[in-house]
Amino acid sequence: MLFAPMPLFAIGVNANEPKTIKSEKIEYDVKSGAVKTSGKTEITNASGQRMTLTDSYMSKNGDNMSGKDVQIWLGQHVYIKSDNITHNGPDTIAKNAEFTACDGCDTFGNAWAIWASKITHNMDERMLSFYNMVFKTYDLPVLWLPYYTMPDPGVKHKSGFLMASFGSTNKMGTQINIPVYVNFSDYHDATVTFSYLTKENPLFQLEHRLNLSHAEFRTRGSFTHNKEGDNRWHIFNNDKVDLGEHARASVYIARTSDKTYLQKYGFFNSEPYLDSGVKLELFESSGYIVADTHDFQELREGNWVQARLGGNILPNIRGVYQTKPFFKETYATFGTDVLGIVGDGTMAQRMVGDARITSPWTLWGGNRFTVSLDARYDVYNFDNTIMIDHSEFSGLKTRFLPSGYVEWGLPLVRPAKSWSQTLEPRARLTMRRRVDDEQFAENNDSVGAFLSDTVLFSDNRFSGYDLWENGTFADYGLRWAAFNPDGRQVEVFLGESYDFSEKVTDPNSGFHTGRSDYVGRIGFSNSRWLTLSERFRFDRDSFDLRHSETSARIGRGQTYLSLGHIWAQQLSNIGSRENNTNESTVGAGLRLSGRWSLQVNGIYNWTEDNFLKHNATLFYNHPCYYFSIGYQRDNAVRRDYSGNTTFQFRFGISIDGQHY
Repeated sequence: MLFAPMPLFAIGVNANEPKTIKSEKIEYDVKSGAVKTSGKTEITNASGQRMTLTDSYMSKNGDNMSGKDVQIWLGQHVYIKSDNITHNGPDTIAKNAEFTACDGCDTFGNAWAIWASKITHNMDERMLSFYNMVFKTYDLPVLWLPYYTMPDPGVKHKSGFLMASFGSTNKMGTQINIPVYVNFSDYHDATVTFSYLTKENPLFQLEHRLNLSHAEFRTRGSFTHNKEGDNRWHIFNNDKVDLGEHARASVYIARTSDKTYLQKYGFFNSEPYLDSGVKLELFESSGYIVADTHDFQELREGNWVQARLGGNILPNIRGVYQTKPFFKETYATFGTDVLGIVGDGTMAQRMVGDARITSPWTLWGGNRFTVSLDARYDVYNFDNTIMIDHSEFSGLKTRFLPSGYVEWGLPLVRPAKSWSQTLEPRARLTMRRRVDDEQFAENNDSVGAFLSDTVLFSDNRFSGYDLWENGTFADYGLRWAAFNPDGRQVEVFLGESYDFSEKVTDPNSGFHTGRSDYVGRIGFSNSRWLTLSERFRFDRDSFDLRHSETSARIGRGQTYLSLGHIWAQQLSNIGSRENNTNESTVGAGLRLSGRWSLQVNGIYNWTEDNFLKHNATLFYNHPCYYFSIGYQRDNAVRRDYSGNTTFQFRFGISIDGQHY
C-alpha cells in the first residue's frame, strides 16, 4: 500500500488530493517518480472517488496514465467502464467504454447507459465527448449518434443543448422544443428555445436570469412571424433591486402583441389584463411609502366593458404612518394617496388625505371596545373627463368625509382537554357624513360593493377609493370556533349589515336599505389530510341562496382531491354576463407508486354545460431519468382563438440528482 499526493487519475478528480493505491504489486521509480502496478489495482482519492483497473502506469505529475479493464467511479451511481484508458495532459481517453449514472438503481439492470467506441474527458473544459455512441435502456439500444457531448457530473453550470420536449396541438400541429442553455457565470444565465411547429412558423423563446447580491432580474419572452404575415410576441419582466435596509425598487413589464397570442401559444394564465410599471418602496417599522406607475393592456372581450380599467396610472403614491401609543393602546394613523389617471384624451389627478385615531380597550368581563375617529379629504383635478351625469368637465372638485365607529366584542372561551371552544358576538356601528355625490367621474377605480363575510367590520365596504360609503350603518355577527390538541379546527360565522339611510346600490350586491342579506362561512381542518370551506350569502327576506363558494381538499402529498364550486345569482354589478355564475373546479393527484404519479384538473361551467378547461399529466420520476406525458383542452372562444387541444411529452436524464 502506498500513500502519495499524486495528481489526477480519473475524470472529475482533483489533481492535488492524496491517493490510496491498492494492488497485488506496486513499483515506484524513485528517480522519475512514476508508479507501476501489476494485477488488479484500486485507486481512491480523499473525496471517495475510486478507480479499479489492471496493470496501470502513472507518471509523477499525472500527465500520463494508462491501464486496462478500467472502471472509474464518479459518484454514488456514476461510473465509466472501459477496456483501455490512457491519460495524456488534460485528456482522459477511454476505448470501448460505457458511461452510466444508474448503477444499482434497479435490480434488473441499468436504466440507461451510453456505450461509445471512445469517450474523451477534457479536464480543462470539464466536458465528456462520446464518439460513435449508442444510448441504451436496460441494455436495449434505442438511439445512435455519431457524436455527443455533455458536462462531467462535477460541473454545476455549462452552456449547451438541453433535453428536447415534444408537443402536439390541433391548431398548430406537432411542436418540437429545442432549448439551449447559455451560462455566463454562477449567477447569470439564459435559456433560448427554438420551437418547430408543423402547421405554423417557428417560435423563439428566451428566459434570462441574473442574480446579484442585492438584486435579481428575470425576463421571459417569445416571438414568431406567423404564416399570415403577423409578428406576434410577448414579454414578461420582473426586476427587483434592494436600495438598502429600508428601500426597494421594482420594474415590471407585461406586454403582448394582441389579445389572443398568449392563449394560442400556451403562455396564458387567465390574466384579465397585463400590467407594466415601476415601483419604489420606502419602509420602516412604523410606516411606509409606495410610489408606482401602471400601464395596462386589456385582454378581455366586450362583455367585460363595465370592469375595464379606465386608463393608465401615472403615478400612484401611497403613504401610511402609525404613531406609537399616546396612552394605553391608543394610536394615530396618517395616510395619503396621490393618483394620476391618463386615458382616451382625458386626465384626472386625485389626492387623498386621511387621519385616524384608534383606541382599543379591554374592560370588565373580557368586553373589548374599539373607538375610532377618521377624517378624509379628497381633491380631484379633472381634464376633459366624463362625469357621472355623462357631462364633460374640467376643473377642481373636493370632498370631505368625517367618520367614526364603535366596535364591541366579547370572546367567551371554554378551555378543555379535548375540544376548547370560543363563542364571540361582535358588533360595529359606523357613522359617516351623508353626501349626495358618492362619486364624480364615470370611469373610476371602483366597481361597486359586494357583500361577503370579509366585508363586514371593514372601514370601507366599497372597492377602490373613488366610491364613498354614505350614511350610518351597523355590522353585527356571531363567530363560534373549536380546536383540539390534535390540530383539528372548526369555525362557523354568521353576520349581517344594517343601513340606517337609503341605500342606492345594485340589488345583486346584497346591500339594501335597512337589513342586508345574511353572510357567513363554515370551515374545518384536521391539519393533516382534510380541509373544508364554505362561504355563503342568503336573501334577507326569502332566505334563498344568493351566493356560494365551496372548496375542499382531501389527502396529502401527491395523493389528493381538491374540489371547488362557485354559484352566484346574476353578478351584473361586477361586469359579468347576466346569466348566473355556476362553475366547478376539480383537481386530483394520485401517487400510483414510488415513481409514478398522476395529476388531473378541470373547470366546468354548468350554465354553458361544458368544460372551460381540463388537463391531465402522467409523471414518472426515476433516480436516473424522468418523463411526463400531458394533455390539455381549452374550450375558450376569443377572436382568432377557438379552443385548443395540446399533448406534450418531456424527457430528461438525472445524474446524482441533477437533471439534464
